Amino acid sequence: MKQILLPAALIAFISSPLAAQDAEAEDSGPSLMERGAELFWEGLRQEMAPALEGLQGMMEEAGPSMAEFLSRMGPALAGIAKEVEDWSAYEMPEILPNGDIIIRKKPKDNAPAAKDSEDEEGVTEI
Repeated sequence: MKQILLPAALIAFISSPLAAQDAEAEDSGPSLMERGAELFWEGLRQEMAPALEGLQGMMEEAGPSMAEFLSRMGPALAGIAKEVEDWSAYEMPEILPNGDIIIRKKPKDNAPAAKDSEDEEGVTEI
């Protein structure tokens, strides 16, 4: 990302005084800033093209299986989402060797509850 931002910043920095001079000379056609921005976006498109093509290929392969998964599991997942009020109260799911998935609740913080009242003799009641 830094490789893209540095040339763009340099183009913007260099072209700003030139754009002011060109504005007086010619009012037709794109300014240097506009041409610099067009070159920047074109370069960005060319840099991102392979990644986007790979993503498109991956989606073409995974699309049908994802659609089937969502059609089967969608209603069940929606039901779970309605039941769970706070997802941060649960640990990461654990997949057992037999394929079962366990989602445990995080243990409650018992720091304030750990201080039980002491009786007069210094014995803590539990």
